[in-house]
Amino acid sequence: MKIFIVLVMPLLLLAKVHYAKVEPYESVILKSAVSGLIIDVNLDLEGKTVTSERVIHIDDTLDKLSLNDSKQNIVLLKDMFKLNKDIASTLKNTMQRQESYYKRISKLSTASKTQKDNAFSTFSAAKTQYLSTREKIISFQKQILDMQFNVAKLEDTVAKKSLTLKNKYLYKFLVRVGDFVAPGTPMARVDDASRAKLVLFLEVEELAGLESKSIYFDGNKTDYKVDKVWKVADEKFISSYRAEIVIPAPKDIFSKLIKIEIK
Repeated sequence: MKIFIVLVMPLLLLAKVHYAKVEPYESVILKSAVSGLIIDVNLDLEGKTVTSERVIHIDDTLDKLSLNDSKQNIVLLKDMFKLNKDIASTLKNTMQRQESYYKRISKLSTASKTQKDNAFSTFSAAKTQYLSTREKIISFQKQILDMQFNVAKLEDTVAKKSLTLKNKYLYKFLVRVGDFVAPGTPMARVDDASRAKLVLFLEVEELAGLESKSIYFDGNKTDYKVDKVWKVADEKFISSYRAEIVIPAPKDIFSKLIKIEIK
C-alpha cells in the first residue's frame, strides 16, 4: 500500500495593491444665498489659488441705496426721539404742577365748582398731552429698532452679493456675466488645496488591525495612517469600505496616481 505525503506549503499573503488619486482635501460647490443679476465674474482667477479677492459680484446698487437711506432714517429717528424726550420732560413738569394745583383747590371749600372743574380739565389736558408724547417716544423706539434690523438685513444682503475667496483654489465658475441667480443657484466649484487626501476602498479583511499596519506609497514605507474609515459599505463598491488618508498638499500638481499598500 502506497502512502502519499502531501506537504502543505505556507501561503504568502501579499498586501492588496490600491491606486488612489491625490485629491484636494475638500471640494465644494458654492451657491448663491441671494437673488440678482451677475455683473462681474473674474475669469482670470479660474484655475488659480485665490488669496483674498472678490471673484463674483451680484448687482447690489439698489441694496446700497436702500442701506444708505435706512442709516439716514435712523439718524433722523434718533433726533426726533431725543426731541420728544425733552418735550415729555417739560410736559411732565407741567402735568405735575397742574395736578398739584387741582388737588389743592379741590380741597378748598371756598373754591367754586367751576374753578375745580377748570382745574381738573387743565390737569387732564396736560396729562393727556404728556402721555401722547410718551406714546410717540415708544413709537420712535420701535421704529429705530425696526430700522436697525433693516440695516443689518441689507448689510447682510450686500455682503452676500460679493463672493470673496480666501486661500481657496478656484476650480471652475458655473455662472457668467448676465446670468440671473436665485438662492441656491450653483456659482463656483472651490477646492481646499491647503492639504490633500487619498481615497481608497478596502475589503473587510484589510480592516482588521488597520491601526497597527504600515502604509506604503509606490513601494516606500511611510509614517501615514488611515485617517477615516466608513463603517457602511460603499454604494458603488458594495463589498468595500471607503477610507481616506490625509497627506500634505503636493508642491507641483494634484491628481497624480499613487500605488498604496497596507501591510
